[in-house]
Amino acid sequence: MATLDYKGKSYELDSNFFLKDFKVWDKDFAKGMAKRLLMREDLTKEQWDVINFIRNTYKSTGRCPNIYETCRMCGLRLEEVRMHFPTGYLRGACRLAGITFKEGYVGQTHTDWPPYTTTEDINVTSADKTYLMDVRGFLVNPDDWDEYYAIYRAFDMKIPGGKLTDKHWQIIKFLRESYEKNKEVPTVYETCEQNKMDLGELERLFPDGYHRGAVKIAGLRVR
Repeated sequence: MATLDYKGKSYELDSNFFLKDFKVWDKDFAKGMAKRLLMREDLTKEQWDVINFIRNTYKSTGRCPNIYETCRMCGLRLEEVRMHFPTGYLRGACRLAGITFKEGYVGQTHTDWPPYTTTEDINVTSADKTYLMDVRGFLVNPDDWDEYYAIYRAFDMKIPGGKLTDKHWQIIKFLRESYEKNKEVPTVYETCEQNKMDLGELERLFPDGYHRGAVKIAGLRVR
């Protein structure tokens, strides 16, 4: 079992090093996790604003806000979020807030989930091919991905008209190639920077969010 130990307190983490129970979160957890991520422990007002917005949104809606919402509500540009949370929005800001990407996919709060640590995978069949997906709709094995899968997921999500444009495919191709090379999903900062795209354009392309939209359609998932 992984733990975060800070100032005499011990916090249980899941297999991906996110806080296992968001209810035990406190400010010391955020400071301790910041230290673990090689950030300064004395978090700034802007960092606390983001952390508190993520937590308050989750408490009131049962879901983790995407980066588009957080930037708008906290009055921050993507470059500023990157400066405050260099390891990423999900792997930085959300991690410090004690919330994981698993929260908020099926309209349930953490306490509504069944009592098992690894959610059972489900089979989702489209046409004559079967894709093994987890309960949040992420492809279990990224090697099973193909273009038909991306088209199917786009139709099933909030992609305008359900149609993938050349810009969509540019992002999808970048995510796939980056993952194949580095064995890790690139952060939203890297994706925008490498594709010369601002956050607003990315939001228009993938309204569901970066992880819940672009990454999911690319057949990847953050670990």
